[in-house]
Amino acid sequence: MIALDTSSLAAFLEGLAGRDVEAVDRALADGVGVLPPVVLSELLSNPRLTETAGEVFRGLPLLPVVDGFWDRAGLLRRRILAKQRRARLADTLIAQACLDADVPLVTRDPDFRHFAAEGGLKLL
Repeated sequence: MIALDTSSLAAFLEGLAGRDVEAVDRALADGVGVLPPVVLSELLSNPRLTETAGEVFRGLPLLPVVDGFWDRAGLLRRRILAKQRRARLADTLIAQACLDADVPLVTRDPDFRHFAAEGGLKLL
C-alpha cells in the first residue's frame, strides 16, 4: 500500500511532472494506492473536481482510523509545534493515518518532512 496526498494527486490530475506524480501513476496502475480519510475530504471539497474524478477517488481504499488515533495525532502535532515547525491539522491527520497503517506517503508538500523527522513518517 502507498498513501496518496492531495498535493500529489492534484499535480497528477493537472498533468504536471515530478517523481511524486510518477509514483501516483504507478500506485494507481498497480492498485496499491490508498487514501488517508482527510485526503478524500480535501479532494471532494474542490469545486473544480469533475464527477468522474470524484468517483475514482471514492473508489480508492481508505486507511482506517484506529483506536487512539486522535490522541496520537494531537501528541505528534504538539511535538512538531513545540519545535516551532509548521504542522497543519489536516497534514497531522494524514501523517498519523499513514503512521498507524505503516504505509509511506507520496506528497509534494514539504511540510510533511517535519512528520518524517519527528514521527518517523515514510515519504516517497
